Amino acid sequence: MAPASFRSAYYFTKMAAQEVHHERGWESGARMLQTGFWRASNRSSSFKKMAPGSNGGGARQGSKKDANTGFLGLRPTSVDPALRRRRRGPRNKKRGWRRLAEEPLGLEVDQFLEDVRLQERTTGGLLSEAPDEKLFFVDTSFKEKEQNKKSSQARKKSLLQKPLRADLVLENTSKIPAPKDVLAHQVPNAKRLRRKEQLWERLEKQGKLPGKVRRAQSRLLNPPEPKVKPGPQDAIERPFYDLWAPDNPLDRPLLGQDAFFLEQTKKKGMRRPPRLQVKPSSAPAVEVTPAGASYNPTFEDHQALLLAAHKVELQRQKEAEKLERQLALPLVEQAATQETVFREMCEGLLEESDGEGEPGQDPRPQASEAGGAGTSPPPARPATMEKKTEQQRRREKAARTQRVQQGMLRAARLRHQELFRLRGIKAQVAQRLADLARRREWRRLKRLAEDDKPRRLGRLKYQPPDIDVQLSSERSGSLRALKPEGNILRDRFKSFQRRNMIEPRERAKFKRKYKVKLVEKRAFREIQL
Repeated sequence: MAPASFRSAYYFTKMAAQEVHHERGWESGARMLQTGFWRASNRSSSFKKMAPGSNGGGARQGSKKDANTGFLGLRPTSVDPALRRRRRGPRNKKRGWRRLAEEPLGLEVDQFLEDVRLQERTTGGLLSEAPDEKLFFVDTSFKEKEQNKKSSQARKKSLLQKPLRADLVLENTSKIPAPKDVLAHQVPNAKRLRRKEQLWERLEKQGKLPGKVRRAQSRLLNPPEPKVKPGPQDAIERPFYDLWAPDNPLDRPLLGQDAFFLEQTKKKGMRRPPRLQVKPSSAPAVEVTPAGASYNPTFEDHQALLLAAHKVELQRQKEAEKLERQLALPLVEQAATQETVFREMCEGLLEESDGEGEPGQDPRPQASEAGGAGTSPPPARPATMEKKTEQQRRREKAARTQRVQQGMLRAARLRHQELFRLRGIKAQVAQRLADLARRREWRRLKRLAEDDKPRRLGRLKYQPPDIDVQLSSERSGSLRALKPEGNILRDRFKSFQRRNMIEPRERAKFKRKYKVKLVEKRAFREIQL
């Protein structure tokens, strides 16, 4: 059984080394393979000594547990572990990694790799491969201590050279060198620059210089004229021009080119619409408050502001009272009764029966009542249409022709008479033009008067803000004790509405989507007073 378990252990160690190859490289995998093979051989030999029925283990025989389980949990009658692992699923998935890590071989592989990594961090490599000079050293600290005791200056110097404990804590103790940053050592276009340098070396051997060197030498031989900065005198002599005029000097290079091409290439700005040049309202952006709103106004100014606020409040109160009167219930004397309701419902239904005996009506119903069962006279028969003769047709045609000729003569006579009415026609035209000019001027003045007023831009009308005023008892004589009134944000919002920049708006109303359900809690219901 020992050789079979030995072969199985070697096989498992080989597979683990192949998997470790992806993480640590070929060298670490080979080292683990050698070490694991040695450990597996030792385990197999110890298993042979502990197996029941063997004479190499002495008089003491193994227990039942040792008899049932061999090296790596294998029994003598077990199948090949490689075949069993293939049946359990793939090992390149995470599920296979987890299963391998939980098995004894996986734990040994982890311990071995952790030991290798610890040695590499602390010593820079494996201890088994380290030379003797790295593992052992000659202790000469006693002689150095004796020498340091003799010279105090050397002791102070050694203390100064000793690093601080804080620096030692922060120092990197790993012996593994940091990976080389390839990107930090790369030079962009390195091959191209190398070829350029080689080309320059060949040209230099031929007695030729690169273009940059030749241009630099020409600049040194023929230096450019220094640019003179414009002074204040030059700025005064420079002619002024209108930047927005069509003939400004900046637009002269663009003359004669296609306008569409200039707009697409952004060399010519888009034309601003004329409607954007006109302000929506001529009202000032910031209105100066009345003099009565000052923190220390005169008595007359404060009373004038109080009167304006009083008028606004009085008008608001009148509108509220009017609405209340319109919606109020009628008095007891004016309340509707059954009789008034019936009379109102029968209004207009008894007018025909009430006016039967009145004069001026058609007497035919009376005659029919007096005659009793007498028959009404038959309606008159229409006269039959007789066919026109040829003579009648000629006469009608001649009459139509004569009427047309008379109309043409009358129109010509009127046109001839209008020549003598030129003075009157001119007076009528002048009167009409004067009326149109007067009405045009009236509309212009009306627009100017209404230009300061807010227009109707939406479904709501503009409501002027409340006048910020303080009563005589609320006034303070100093600016420090002044109570602030109004809101800057609300004032700017109303200013936009008054200047027709935005439409009047109202705050959105919250509408609940569901009905509120009131539930009495059990703890509250159990309380009895």
